[in-house]
Amino acid sequence: MSTTPPPQALTAQSTTTEHPADDGPLGWFRALGPRGRRAFAGAFGGYALDSYDYFTLPLSMVALAAYFGLDSGQTGLFTTVTLLASGLGGALAGVLADRVGRVRALMITVITYAVFTVACGFAPNFESLLVFRALQGIGFGGEWAVGAILVAEYASAKHRGRTLGAIQSSWAVGWGLAVIAYTLVFSVFDDDVAWRVMFWTGALPALLVVWMRRRVQDAPEAVAVREKSAGQTSFTAIFKPDLLRTTIFAGLLSTGVQGGYYTLATWVPTYLKSDRGLSVVGTGGYLTFLISGAFLGYLTGGYLTDRLGRRRNIWLFALLSAVCILAYGNIPEGSNTLLLVLGFPLGFCMSAIFSGFGSFLAELYPTAVRGTGQGFTYNAGRAVGAVFPTTVGFLADSWGVGGALVFGAIGYGIAALALFGLPETRGKELL
Repeated sequence: MSTTPPPQALTAQSTTTEHPADDGPLGWFRALGPRGRRAFAGAFGGYALDSYDYFTLPLSMVALAAYFGLDSGQTGLFTTVTLLASGLGGALAGVLADRVGRVRALMITVITYAVFTVACGFAPNFESLLVFRALQGIGFGGEWAVGAILVAEYASAKHRGRTLGAIQSSWAVGWGLAVIAYTLVFSVFDDDVAWRVMFWTGALPALLVVWMRRRVQDAPEAVAVREKSAGQTSFTAIFKPDLLRTTIFAGLLSTGVQGGYYTLATWVPTYLKSDRGLSVVGTGGYLTFLISGAFLGYLTGGYLTDRLGRRRNIWLFALLSAVCILAYGNIPEGSNTLLLVLGFPLGFCMSAIFSGFGSFLAELYPTAVRGTGQGFTYNAGRAVGAVFPTTVGFLADSWGVGGALVFGAIGYGIAALALFGLPETRGKELL
């Protein structure tokens, strides 16, 4: 039996009469309507948890390396395996979102990454931790793409950029919570136990998110399209002539941005502890500046992607991110105050570039294959971009972590070039 809502619900998100006060700082949120706001809360919470679970590894990297006797290349391999598996998981979740619905696919991703994050805490050796981290990556890969699609289909064209930018800001929230947990856990427990406790805490918020998502529903338009096209869509549809160019360049864009981002996300905690000699509390303090910048960057980038357009926003922050990486990795010894201050613009720029991704990728694909297209391009880029953190790991032994970080700037150059193959989509209605 069809669960499609009554006809009047089908236009609830596309008309302005039902939400006349859709301007002002929170106009984008009011314009979502009750069901859209519940979808926003579910996606926001899920992505924050996704971020929290991801950062349990980079924050524990030094302790893990000491416990298992790993070199920089091996520790970098943890991130590479996670991101490679996330590419597969994201592609599968995208197809699943088009087949069974956005919300059901989201529930599966949450359960998957929560279970295997906990399993990481029980790992007896390097090899088993690598396997558990790969399985965690499968769930991790699907979360953002599917959650972004769910909210994008509720958001109006006028506000879609800032709405998805606000969703993206939850990554900084989860990152901040992970740093708080890291500071507390590593202050209370010995390092040999603390890294396990960090992984175990990754399951705690999952219960709240599962409860929230019991009330979340797919956008009515997406349900109608899915029912109409049941059995008619396939993964290969995004590689047909009409979408092939989009798929190639969107994947290349994602590769560049995520290669640069995960280089920083993976290695900055190690850089602060190993190269700069900071304590656990000191590292947490420096990361607070970086994360504060990231949170504001997501929100600002979301606003600018609606004002400047998707492509101009990405171009602007690709350039600024590359400049910030080069500066951050070359701060001279003894200039830790400058290191602290520069963390804010670094976090701001490397996050603002992501704000347009949710709206941009959603607008590049029609509803019937939006999950497949967005899930594949975002996560294929994440998987290919995974070589960047590993490359930094191998270069760190000879260049130092700070010197190797500049390799991430190459990723932002790739992203800027990829934009030449993609159209501007600002203001586009989702069909």
